[in-house]
Amino acid sequence: MARIKGVDIPNNKRAEIALTYIYGIGRSLSNKILNDANVDINKKAGSLTNEELDRIREQIEKYTIEGDLRREVNMNIKTKMEINSYQGTRHKRGLPVRGQRTNRNARTRKGKGKTVANKKK
Repeated sequence: MARIKGVDIPNNKRAEIALTYIYGIGRSLSNKILNDANVDINKKAGSLTNEELDRIREQIEKYTIEGDLRREVNMNIKTKMEINSYQGTRHKRGLPVRGQRTNRNARTRKGKGKTVANKKK
């Protein structure tokens, strides 16, 4: 298994898909990285040479991924919570942040259902 940015990349997947196992890299970014590194997208990750892996690592260094990206996202959420923005208060309460309804199903985020307000009977 190849290791990039502390993540084991599966050998049996195509390089395009294998790179998406790294947090912060999706399909389009993996395609861009492989094209910039002059690596065939359809090549299996297990058959990549050390030279190709080094070129891929060089391209990945240009982007914020894995631990740095997780830290940045968490800091953004904490900042919203500190300034008491609408999204910050939703994060504090464990409710949906992006405008989803809560009277039907708000259990998909953060576990068991939470009562939002008193319903008229």
